[in-house]
Amino acid sequence: MGLNALTPRHALLVGLLALLPVGWFAFGRSTTGGLVAAVNVVLIIAALYVALGPVETGHGTTTTR
Repeated sequence: MGLNALTPRHALLVGLLALLPVGWFAFGRSTTGGLVAAVNVVLIIAALYVALGPVETGHGTTTTR
């Protein structure tokens, strides 16, 4: 499995690695700030995962009468 086999949706999972420094920040300085940052990271990764997913329905380019 080379780099060509890596899809954008799979690559987004690497974004979850951003939770590691967030956890470090949460335990080292501010628990509340770390929690807010973790929620933001999860929301961003989830939004990108959905946005880069396949389209299940048509794009509305065809009209049926």
